[in-house]
Amino acid sequence: MTDWWRGAVVYQIYPRSFQDSDGDGIGDLKGITARLDHVAGLGVDAIWLSPVFRSPMADMGYDVSDYCDIDPLFGTLEDFDALVARAHDLGLKVIIDQVISHSSDQHPAFVESRKDRSNPKADWYVWADPKPDGSPPSNWLSVFGGSAWEWDSRRRQYYLHNFLTSQPDFNFHNPEVQDYLLGTMRFWLERGVDGFRLDTVNYYFHDAKLRDNGPEPREENIPAVNPYDMQDHEYSKCRPENLPFLERMRELLDEFDARTMVGEVGEGPRRALRIMEEYTSGHRLHMAYSFDMLGPKFTPAHFRSRVEGFFTAAPNGWPMWAFSNHDVIRHVSRWADHGPQDAVAKLAAAMLLSFEGSICLYQGEELGQTETDIEYHELTDPPGFRFWPDYKGRDGCRTPMVWDGSDHGGFTTGKPWLPVKPPQLARNVAAQGAGSVLDCYRSLLAWRKGSALVAGRSTFFDVKAPVLAFRRDGAEGSVFCAFNLSDKPVSLPVKGLTALDGPQEGATLVGDKLSLAPCGWVWASCDTAARA
Repeated sequence: MTDWWRGAVVYQIYPRSFQDSDGDGIGDLKGITARLDHVAGLGVDAIWLSPVFRSPMADMGYDVSDYCDIDPLFGTLEDFDALVARAHDLGLKVIIDQVISHSSDQHPAFVESRKDRSNPKADWYVWADPKPDGSPPSNWLSVFGGSAWEWDSRRRQYYLHNFLTSQPDFNFHNPEVQDYLLGTMRFWLERGVDGFRLDTVNYYFHDAKLRDNGPEPREENIPAVNPYDMQDHEYSKCRPENLPFLERMRELLDEFDARTMVGEVGEGPRRALRIMEEYTSGHRLHMAYSFDMLGPKFTPAHFRSRVEGFFTAAPNGWPMWAFSNHDVIRHVSRWADHGPQDAVAKLAAAMLLSFEGSICLYQGEELGQTETDIEYHELTDPPGFRFWPDYKGRDGCRTPMVWDGSDHGGFTTGKPWLPVKPPQLARNVAAQGAGSVLDCYRSLLAWRKGSALVAGRSTFFDVKAPVLAFRRDGAEGSVFCAFNLSDKPVSLPVKGLTALDGPQEGATLVGDKLSLAPCGWVWASCDTAARA
């Protein structure tokens, strides 16, 4: 099926933290392969692997030095092939991270590029002369803090880095760069991967005139923890030249059967929907991965506005929604004030898996896993060092998967690269039986298959907060969904709903009155007349 990705559920694996097979404390490909039965048993459709390419690991693999080889930390190309084969045997598609907006400064092309201004790779990265006073060519800022420009004494120029100084940005205005990066994608497609998650997909092109960014309109006048958030990044990303390159990428994928691309659209709420619409319209990306639900907002109005807003702006586009990933505080911890942990975890699962679009689950999410409290001496993440203690970095959501109650949760026989602490260990896979968060995820994913929740269209109902309610209508029938986003019981009138025949938690129906316990929710088969 060529459009298998539409409405699919993708499980994100962070390789360093999934399963260690050799005792060095770092997860690897053989470990992932050994644990794929767990993933397939959930009922998901695909896995997404965060980067496993050769890298000096300054940014945990998001600084690639060789796009066509596996880093020895994770194994070999043969280990990768074995993983793909096992995944396919289990009915799982395999999506890999492509980090092509920038490379490592140890990539051979950058090593050559920085030698002088006349070598064959001189224009492969973004180089610019200083202003007459020696300052950087523009006011662009790095996501990881400080200027986005770094001085290089050999070329006596600045180079652009939207992230670490050791992550120089490719110059996509150079056709040779585009051809090279498309070639690296072809390498993995020919190796059997089913698609790509495109890291920072809206960062590929920069403004060729290097114009200064203006201020981001903000309600608060006080500086942000990270000054990057104070700038409107009109010229340093989201450039119109991105669109033709996305079309070139799509042409490449169309040479192969049933492949897909999902782009990570790192953009603030003011522009996010427009960028997602542009990037998934026409012959470009299949899906856009949204940041809109990865923050603290937990209201019916917010969730409705994101889903409804996307399909209003992009009726022919397709989103991918997520509540957690390797870059943000885990959602059970973000939303802890809204109810008991397990109740919030199950409510979140039911909401996310009912939204129109494709869905991404982050490893451990199915356990109701919480954020790990990382101390300064345990840090590994560069932004954590820079902005401590107001921002503690991303290590807290990256700690190892917990498989059982043994030391280190069965993740490794050595010392794990990040600690496994008691609150996380308590939520191990082996301990989650009937009625657990894990059991809830399995039940929801099983019921969802073959229902209108995969690809049906949404009709939202105008009900008062804290309730979110809508109906999904598709060729498979209709599903009524209602969620109480509070720690107090609520009730609401409904029409055309005769029974609660699907998964539910704390829901009762008496006549035309639906009652939901604190954090209660329900999925129910219905007809197109059902409404709240």
